[in-house]
Amino acid sequence: MKSYFKFSTKIILVFLFLVNFHWESYAQDYYGSTYTYKPVSLGITFAPNMSWHRYGTGVDIEKKWEIGYGYGLLADFGLSENYYLATGFLINNIKSTVDVGPDQLSTTYKTQYVEVPFGVKLKSTQRYYRSYYGQFGFTGGVKIAGDKEVEDMGREEFDAKTFRLGLAIGGGIEWQLDHKLSMVTGLTFNNGFTEILDDGYGKPKDSYLAFNFAIFF
Repeated sequence: MKSYFKFSTKIILVFLFLVNFHWESYAQDYYGSTYTYKPVSLGITFAPNMSWHRYGTGVDIEKKWEIGYGYGLLADFGLSENYYLATGFLINNIKSTVDVGPDQLSTTYKTQYVEVPFGVKLKSTQRYYRSYYGQFGFTGGVKIAGDKEVEDMGREEFDAKTFRLGLAIGGGIEWQLDHKLSMVTGLTFNNGFTEILDDGYGKPKDSYLAFNFAIFF
């Protein structure tokens, strides 16, 4: 009887050890899991933005920010597990309002660009199925449409500059949804450093703050 009790006790202890080992392995996998590093990731994005014009010092113009948006494709090319080259192909709509002229007429400018971003993305090690990233780079754009709407005068085309270059910096979180699917949320500040038009009241440049939403496959 005693030998049977000792044998049963050993079986129970072995069973508890295996259960505990399995649970610890599961817990470590859940709380510290990282999926396989992917050398190339392609995704789609939608990015609402708040944009405005910037004028040089000494130019007395009232400026107002407006809501625009961008959408398109993104691509991350891995250099290592934590370093990537980030690029894509985007359609970006930028909109801003200024009060110009002796009568301070409110004029809303709308421009649409085909843009190619190019930058370096730095990612943290993945924990809790998410990682953090920071990104720095440039955007180059070609105008495909441009019009302005002057108060009490209606809408008309305006001669926007053909090319736009900007300096972009941002960051956010990448959420791992499964082994091949992730969602990105973040913010990007894009500071244009080329003139967009010459309207006689200065040579404005534009900037915008974009709220980035993307799905990578």
